[in-house]
Amino acid sequence: MKKTFLLAAMILSGVMAFAQSEDPVIMTVAGQPVSRSEFEYSYNKNNAEGVIDKKSVKEYVDLFVNYKLKVQAALDEHLDTLSSFKEEFLGYRNQQVLPTFVSDDMMEQEARKIYDSTNEQIGPDGQAIASYILVSLSPNATPEEQNRQKARIDSIYTALLGGADFAEMARTHSDDKGAALRGGQMPPLTRSQLQEDFANRVFALKDGEMSTPFLLPMGYVIVKMHERKHLRPFEEELPDIKKWMENRNLRDAIADRRVKELAAEKLGMTGDMEKLDDKQKAEVAEEEKNLLEVRAAELSASDPDMKNLIREYYDGLLLYEISSRTVWDKAAKDEAGLQNFFKKNKKRYAWDKPRFKGIAYHVKNEADKKAVAQCVKGLPFDKWVAKLRTTFNSDSIIRIRVEKGIFKEGENAVIDKMVFKKDTVVKPVEGYPIDATYGKLLKKGPESYDDVRGLVTADYQEELEKAWVNELRKRYTVVVNEDVLDTVNKHN
Repeated sequence: MKKTFLLAAMILSGVMAFAQSEDPVIMTVAGQPVSRSEFEYSYNKNNAEGVIDKKSVKEYVDLFVNYKLKVQAALDEHLDTLSSFKEEFLGYRNQQVLPTFVSDDMMEQEARKIYDSTNEQIGPDGQAIASYILVSLSPNATPEEQNRQKARIDSIYTALLGGADFAEMARTHSDDKGAALRGGQMPPLTRSQLQEDFANRVFALKDGEMSTPFLLPMGYVIVKMHERKHLRPFEEELPDIKKWMENRNLRDAIADRRVKELAAEKLGMTGDMEKLDDKQKAEVAEEEKNLLEVRAAELSASDPDMKNLIREYYDGLLLYEISSRTVWDKAAKDEAGLQNFFKKNKKRYAWDKPRFKGIAYHVKNEADKKAVAQCVKGLPFDKWVAKLRTTFNSDSIIRIRVEKGIFKEGENAVIDKMVFKKDTVVKPVEGYPIDATYGKLLKKGPESYDDVRGLVTADYQEELEKAWVNELRKRYTVVVNEDVLDTVNKHN
């Protein structure tokens, strides 16, 4: 017994050593080992052909370590236990796992069902590719109207017999204006899609043949049959059917159905799924989760790319969540922090040329021109638009047109002419003949961080990011195996 156990242990030890040599640890971040294959997957994906700022392997190490440190911080804050995180991650993961429940044979079987169903709908008469001209009759047409419309259709028919182009005659004379725009062309039609009298007339025609005028409840009609189409043999139609199925994501729908069936079978439930009660449906749903979990584990064990992709989803969602909390949202909402950052770095946002902070507006009369300026005078800049809207444009009558912002030369013709004194042609606004401006010229730079809020927020986020990374570097231990790093993308 001991010999057997010892032999098994030796074999296991050998397998583990072999596995380690095949995919050695390239670094340890916060006590967590990172395999060379994971690092290579990330490096190669983010430094593929076409990437503008490509990094060397050595340069990429710091970026990757920072990424793993942030993920570890998210795990330490238990963000992976949030129901919102779990739901989103499983949604991403299952998108990758679900299609594997459908084999190519199953897709072909489904394609055969689609082919057979379509063939049955088309029927032995095939699809008619035809055009028509309609001279309509009202439901309660008088004899005079009938005679008038009959004369119209006969005149059109005579012209067609004389060599007139059918499509041109349809465009000019058909009362079905939608079809007329297409030269009378109807969509491909099967016998079952048409009223019986209409179908009998259409499908009695040979390819290229034109009917005599005939009467339907909607009016007088002339039909021209271009061709009658039938499905080609299944093998010839198969590539197009597969393409159609893929374009509509039918593989996912089939896979979803297949997983439900497998879950129900495992629970001993057969038959129509719709007839299951709520408790049974809940049991099936839980078993579906188990099946997806098992399949994800199997795929991760057998397919390194799938394993890395699933991990990428997992880590990426954690990274997004903690970055939002620690940097992005924090910076955007921290008004005091933004204000202080702006004051400390005001020179960074200085302008090389003056800018106009205000409005260019267009009014109907001189009274409104003065009233607009008076309306916003003394108000904070961010309150101007709301005040102007409620004062001048609160009902169905639009009294003024306004463009608000911080403008540099060349961005607004009215401001260029009136503020920057440029020889500029201003295109008049129809119905609003008087142009005006109101605001102030800022010569050296913004007067508050709100004037450059986007830039200040981005820079403040960058500062928070650097401070956060420095803190993470102090909190966690990082060990990089340089000898393994030197083998990245250089091993067999």
